[in-house]
Order: sequence, then structure tokens, then C-alpha cells
Amino acid sequence: MPGLELARAFYEEVVAPVVADVPHSAALLGSGSDVLGFDTARSTDHGWGPRLQLFVADPVLEEVADAVEAALPESFRGWPVRYGGDDVPVSHHPETASPGDWLDRRLGVDPRGGLSAGDWLALPQQLLLEVTAGAVFHDGLGELLPVREALAWYPHDVWLWLLACQWRRIDQDEPFPGRAAEVGDELGSRVLASRLVRDAMRLCFLLERRYAPYSKWLGTAFRRIAAGDEVGPALEATLAATDFTAREEAFVGAIEAVARRQNALGITRPVEPTARLFHSRPFQVLGSARFVDACLERVDDEWLRSLPLVGGIDQFVDSTDVLSSPSMARRGKSLLP
Repeated sequence: MPGLELARAFYEEVVAPVVADVPHSAALLGSGSDVLGFDTARSTDHGWGPRLQLFVADPVLEEVADAVEAALPESFRGWPVRYGGDDVPVSHHPETASPGDWLDRRLGVDPRGGLSAGDWLALPQQLLLEVTAGAVFHDGLGELLPVREALAWYPHDVWLWLLACQWRRIDQDEPFPGRAAEVGDELGSRVLASRLVRDAMRLCFLLERRYAPYSKWLGTAFRRIAAGDEVGPALEATLAATDFTAREEAFVGAIEAVARRQNALGITRPVEPTARLFHSRPFQVLGSARFVDACLERVDDEWLRSLPLVGGIDQFVDSTDVLSSPSMARRGKSLLP
């Protein structure tokens, strides 16, 4: 039984009757493969069972938590209601909190008062996905659905700027797989190509206005977006190639397709989406700097335009510990002018 279905049934049959007279909201959000809809039978081997978040106002928080605790059965749909996982001690998992406290813990900031451009850049996509994915079972407080709508995607200028920065990453590495192969460094060429593949995948998520999950689910999620069918096979061929000629041909086909997809959105002036030689060297590249410029031309926010093209936290930090920690990720804001 998928975790989201289990959580919904747990709320409707066990938790909702206990809090029926109390204004509340209930959802399954936050970390976990079940929140993203990627859970399988393998997911049940640890830390698995009925769970949800129950949101109430601060004055009744303790009272509601005690009432829910007292009403919980030993098991639900064959799963223990009290369970642990890894270093987590055994406990029940209706998490009772106020909306503001929970959002601040999950994101490092309470977004209900609005977010600055700097706030957006310091929010890892995985954390944004954890709040906007999952499911809301009831929103009696009237706060969860508006927050999820507000966080559903970046403001337009922030989006364009992130696109520019992602194209910048590709532009900086495009010719390097060929240069490595030219000096006999096949391993280096493959590593560089795999880096370009990941950047192209993340660019596709940006173009489709979809937050990218963390590394474990990046490929799974990519297959579910529209670009997966068109761009995915060429990216797989890039990684499978055993010589640079095939590797270059495959990646060029992929990145040209991505370029056409951006043009089709009409968010910038049209840019010629075909590859060309890298200056006088015999390496085929898209010349992605042209797409960087096209995106930047449409950014009106002067503060964003003043920044170095390092991007948001996901684009200049590659540490799981940072990107999974709201407080650590938020420190990335201090790195921006």
C-alpha cells in the first residue's frame, strides 16, 4: 500500500474522529520516499508505518497531542502505529505542530509572510519539493493550501536567473569531455560527460517548472517529466558510449533538444538551437552562453542581475548534509552579495 494512501486512511479512520471538533489541518509532507510517491515494498524495511502531520493552533497543541496519543491503536492496516527506524526511537508518528513552527523547521524560514529573492535562492529544491509534494488531507486552518500554492514555483525573475545559471554550468564544461579524450583520458571524459548529463537533467526540471529531488530519485523523477521521453534516451546514450565520438554525438543531440524546449516556452528571444565547433577546436558544443544571455535579458530584478552567476544553493553546493539541512542551507544566503 503506498505510503500516501496509508496516511490518508490513517487520518480519516483514526485521527480525524479524535480532532473533529478542533480546527486543524492534516497532511503527509516532509522527507520520505512516500511523500514523493516513489516508495516501493523496499521502503517498508525500516521506519515504515502510518504517519502524518497534524497542524493545530499553539494554545491547543499539547491538549490535542495528548488526545491523539491516547486514542491510537496498536496497529493500523497491519502496520504497527509505534515504530522506529535507524537511530529514531520507537514512537507514534502523528506529528502534532503549529503551521509556523513546522514550516520554519522544514525550510529554515516561515514563508507565510513572503520570501525575498535571496530567500528563494537559499531554499534547496528538495526541501521545496517536500512541502509542495505529498498530500493535504484536510485544511481546516486554511493555511497549508495557500502556502503550497505560493511555494509551487519560483517567482519569474528568480526562475529566469536560475535558468541562466544552469546554462552557465553547461557552457563551462561543454568542450571538456573532448579535450580529456584527446589526451587519452577516457575516464576523465566519461566523468565530465556524466556531470553534463546531470546538469542537463536539472535544466529540464527547471524548464518544466518542477523541483528536482535529491540524487536517489533524480532519474526516477526525470522519467516522469515531459523531457524524459525526448531527452532521456540521448542522455542514456551519452553515458553508455564507449568512445568520445559516440559520446559527443549523443550529448549534442540531447542538449539541442533541451535548447529547442526552451525556445518553445517563449520565455526568451529565440536562440539558434544547433551545435557548432568550440572556436577552432574540433569539439561540437551548443555554445550555451547564448542561452545564458537570452535568459538574463529578461531578468528585471536589479539585485539578481548584480550577482555572480553561481545560482541558487543547489547550483553552487553539492553536499547532502547542506542541502538536507534548512539551517545550513540558509547560511548560503550570506555568500551572496
